[in-house]
Amino acid sequence: MADFTISAPVPSDEAGWRQNWALYLTRYDVEVAPATTDMVWRRLLDPLSPTKGLIARDANGRGIGFCHTIQHEITWTIEPVLYLEDMFVAPEARRQGVARALLLRLIQHVREMGLSRLYWMTRINNEPARALYDQLTGGPDALVRYTLRLDRQRGTLATAAIDVG
Repeated sequence: MADFTISAPVPSDEAGWRQNWALYLTRYDVEVAPATTDMVWRRLLDPLSPTKGLIARDANGRGIGFCHTIQHEITWTIEPVLYLEDMFVAPEARRQGVARALLLRLIQHVREMGLSRLYWMTRINNEPARALYDQLTGGPDALVRYTLRLDRQRGTLATAAIDVG
């Protein structure tokens, strides 16, 4: 197992986080506005934000991975849940236990905080990640995700016209 540590992000992690964030977005073929990236970083450092994160650092303190989570309430349990929104391991650090360690740290957090569950999504063709997730969870649940995006500039639906009249 590689020599790395995991803890909450600190201001000195910003350059490495931004580099890994850019690789993550490229991997998922997503573009976000620079202002969004700036806001995500500020949220990760803001103790009042529900968005939290972990940074995996190699022996030299260089960021080699991250995860971002959002704790929120749900209607099916009294206890809040933890949503793992993003997780990424730099290509040179893969297959060294970083992703597993990040997930195990999140599981520990869920237990310590008395939350009812940890959940996340991944692309169906992300076989390496899914193999790890299947080991930890026993396999995916039966839910299917739908996304409806809004065109913020026009206030209309960007994906399809829907007549609600």
